[in-house]
Amino acid sequence: MEKVWLKCYPPNVPAEINPDEYASLVEVFEKSCSRFGPRLAFANMGYGMTYAELDQKSRAFAAYLQQDLGLAKGERVAIMLPNLLQYPVALFGVLRAGLIVVNVNPLYTPRELEHQLKDSGAKAILILANFAHVLAEVIGKTAVKQAIVTEIGDLLPFWKAKVVNLVVKHIKKMVPNYSLPGAISFNDALAAGGRRKLGPVALTGEDLAFLQYTGGTTGLSKGAMLTHRNMLANMQQISAWVGSAIRDGEEIVITALPLYHIFCLTVNCMCFIRHGGLNVLITNPRDIPLFVEEIRQWKFTVITGVNTLFNALVNNDKFAKLDFSALRLAVGGGAAVQKAVAERWQTMTGVPILEGYGLTEAAPVVCTNPVNITGFTGSIGLPLPSTDVQLRDEEGNEVPPGERGELCVQGPQVMRGYWERPHDTERTIRDGWLLTGDVATVDEQGFFRIVDRKKDMILVSGFNVFPNEIEDVVIGCEGVLEVACIGVPDDKSGEAVKVFVVLKPGVELTAEAILAHCRTQLTGYKMPRHVEFRDSLPKSNVGKILRRELR
Repeated sequence: MEKVWLKCYPPNVPAEINPDEYASLVEVFEKSCSRFGPRLAFANMGYGMTYAELDQKSRAFAAYLQQDLGLAKGERVAIMLPNLLQYPVALFGVLRAGLIVVNVNPLYTPRELEHQLKDSGAKAILILANFAHVLAEVIGKTAVKQAIVTEIGDLLPFWKAKVVNLVVKHIKKMVPNYSLPGAISFNDALAAGGRRKLGPVALTGEDLAFLQYTGGTTGLSKGAMLTHRNMLANMQQISAWVGSAIRDGEEIVITALPLYHIFCLTVNCMCFIRHGGLNVLITNPRDIPLFVEEIRQWKFTVITGVNTLFNALVNNDKFAKLDFSALRLAVGGGAAVQKAVAERWQTMTGVPILEGYGLTEAAPVVCTNPVNITGFTGSIGLPLPSTDVQLRDEEGNEVPPGERGELCVQGPQVMRGYWERPHDTERTIRDGWLLTGDVATVDEQGFFRIVDRKKDMILVSGFNVFPNEIEDVVIGCEGVLEVACIGVPDDKSGEAVKVFVVLKPGVELTAEAILAHCRTQLTGYKMPRHVEFRDSLPKSNVGKILRRELR
């Protein structure tokens, strides 16, 4: 389709970027370390690490992997950590050694961990001691030759580290017993690498940087092969898009989403590293009161999140009392931001949520709203520079503006394919186009709206019902905190709409009251037939509500 969206680009945003401006992510990282040396790069638990310190520590870790473990360019190293200072050290250490990062969700079960380690062929893994017992169950079935274990406080100042690690291990008893013969501590690995010299590694844009595993919503997770060029392209696309709102060396970014998730990895870590930003790492964002206390001390300028996080924050009285005078950019991704949540957020903070869209296979950002929006749009915005988008019907034909079709993407951020899964790759990338599985519409100005996932669509008496629409209506009912919508079998209509509702504390609300609210905004076939109240809803590691677990 014609790139009509270019007419709506903000001033100074180019139509194209140069994805080959840098040879690798390592080049960008090292330039930032040189340029912003004394500035804080990451902070966690009240302690900050400068770009110079990150440079030194990541170089030591790279030398350890290369010299002590003898890992050769292109081999894989798994990182199984929450948001701690150890993560960026390990991340850039692995990349500087010419190795491939395999990000692992720390909450994985033994089965999930075994699959990912086997599938990736990882030769080493850095893991938090709290989860080492999971690794101990499966390491013998994998190609992992070296386990590196770290404790939460390992990179904090000496006495604080001792206290934090003692409390976590012996008082809170958060470290189950485990046996990993031959494992080395992270600090010992850094010390060993510090005595070594890192050998030169020639990297190009076509070298793999990450095996980023998908969520596995349809079976076992698959590793998306993301090259240095893929990641660089998306980093530059985002930088070009938000450049007018970013001040080099001045940004303070609240990083509550996990860095091992592709959205946070690219947007928070890679993009703001390039601009000399400070990432304030939140280790446990589910503890909202503690989260609010942690960010109170920072005059933060940027925050990223998903709908559930924004919703939890606007429903916290202490968050409402924070100083938002420095906040200039709030970015939403991972799942659709609900209108009611976005409006409450803007009323409270004075800053609209800049909603975008992406997926692991596109490193991840495809579309986003312009930075000059004044309020919630309900749209995922415009395709980024150097990105082409089409909407196609079931036969693969383009649909006209206003009609629904599967969102298909082409651009330098699109993955090479799935690791050792050529058939899955062929089904997902056709003629150079990534088929997202998301249903969308586009208007005459080129603004796209996600309607829903193809697989989540509900068929009621031959009519398509999209859960997002139902959820947006129900969340607007006074007293509703969270909602999820699915289709359930029905003898008369094939499927019927069912909603799962979590109420705000102290609120009493009946199913009939919710249905009465829905009748004012939904036509008959879209009406929920079933309402079930829950204390909580199942969520992913980034807080996305998991409809599949409700079916």
